[in-house]
Amino acid sequence: MAAAISRENMARNFYETDRALSEYLLFHYGPSGPRYGISGTLFPIRCVTECLDVRRLPVNARALDLGCAVGRASFELARRCAQVVGIDYSKRFITIACRLRRKASFLFDYVEEGELVHPCRARVPKAIDRKRVRFEVSDAMHLPSRLGVFDVILMTNLIDRLSHPRKCLEQLPRLLKSGGQLILTSPYTWLREYTPRRNWLGGFMRAGKRVRTFETLKQILAPDFRLLRRRDLPFLIREHARKFQLAVAEASIWQRK
Repeated sequence: MAAAISRENMARNFYETDRALSEYLLFHYGPSGPRYGISGTLFPIRCVTECLDVRRLPVNARALDLGCAVGRASFELARRCAQVVGIDYSKRFITIACRLRRKASFLFDYVEEGELVHPCRARVPKAIDRKRVRFEVSDAMHLPSRLGVFDVILMTNLIDRLSHPRKCLEQLPRLLKSGGQLILTSPYTWLREYTPRRNWLGGFMRAGKRVRTFETLKQILAPDFRLLRRRDLPFLIREHARKFQLAVAEASIWQRK
């Protein structure tokens, strides 16, 4: 039991480290364009531009970015929504996201090889009204009622990093207006370090049958949401110049009934 607790703490604490901050800043704000044949760069932007149906947005739309990390998707939502709230459990990530909101840029280093690093500046595009966005530290499984209701909720690669993802999903109907859009992406990487196995939404056998995450998502969301479409979104997370994590998130887009 002690070893398991240690692994869980290490997993949670990873998002407060220099390494995590550097990798996520590069993932959110780094050079765009395909690498090694994969158009996986600036994934947070693509979650908005390729999944959000702008035609469905009302005037003065509000958006919630759950698991916003260092904020790039939140800023992208601000191109289309009058108000955006970005929420993350990592105090480090939210501190930097707030700084980017104030200053529009942040200088950081990313690893080239071993101890060799390269300076890079994260920038929020000038065309984005940063005043539309605010960030705060909060737990996605226990969201405060004061947040109000939204026209868009974006959850980017969050559910498989929560200790109890079902608790998070069960809050969504009260947070999203009728007709609102829920954009949920995940590679469904279930790990005990983040989520106790009993709380996994998929990736295991039950009564001799394979349980898939998307099927569980449908069971949880179907009473209050209508599935609009699904698509794959590949992405790369760079560790150093010659090592990348390649993943393929499944994006499912839902409409509140």
